[in-house]
Amino acid sequence: MGEIGLCEKGETGFWSVIKHTNEKPSQLSGGFLLSSVKCISVTLQDMFNMNQEENPWKTLSSKFIYDNPWIQLTEFDVVNPGGGLGIYGKVHFKNRAVGVMVLDAQNNTYLVGQYRYTLDEYSWEIPEGGGPIGLDPLDSAKRELLEETGLVANHWELLLEMHLSNSVSDELAILYLATELTQLEPEPEETEQLQIIKLPFDEAYQLVMDGKIKDSMSVAAIQKTKLLFLEGKLK
Repeated sequence: MGEIGLCEKGETGFWSVIKHTNEKPSQLSGGFLLSSVKCISVTLQDMFNMNQEENPWKTLSSKFIYDNPWIQLTEFDVVNPGGGLGIYGKVHFKNRAVGVMVLDAQNNTYLVGQYRYTLDEYSWEIPEGGGPIGLDPLDSAKRELLEETGLVANHWELLLEMHLSNSVSDELAILYLATELTQLEPEPEETEQLQIIKLPFDEAYQLVMDGKIKDSMSVAAIQKTKLLFLEGKLK
């Protein structure tokens, strides 16, 4: 295996990164194939252009394992980036995840509580759900907010996009910041049993920091909103 060195931050806006290379023979260690590595310096723009490189995975065949109205599971026979044969299971989500970070004029926010079947535990989250991939995600977010909380927002901003579990699924989440609120009646789906709580945003942030909110979309949305406050972009 090639020598692994530490890369340090450059002096002129360059960042050093570890880039895997197969220029030298690899060897087995502890059951894992270890490649030689080298350090290169790139600009931030170069770093994000790295995703233009050729996909190192090769697909040999595929077969459908399971399908329902919400997800599809496919198993692929692959050649992995190290050259070995293997299988890869991919969960395709037929809906796009959407979430809403709500702030009222006093910087209160709203959390939705519900029992999550997959986790077998109760979860407090921002208003969130799913919408058809062909539908404008903002329309899906507006629908979810009304259904779960009865709120209608006059002002919407894109907060962030995130992949929720990119090692096994292609699920994309789009999160919004909703302000200028009007309270109507909630319209929950018949399968849902929800509790709604209104609380100061800083208390919701503390719940994240204390590990009491663990839903990934909620954690990301609340932390991004906190950063916007700290940067003076929200008041």
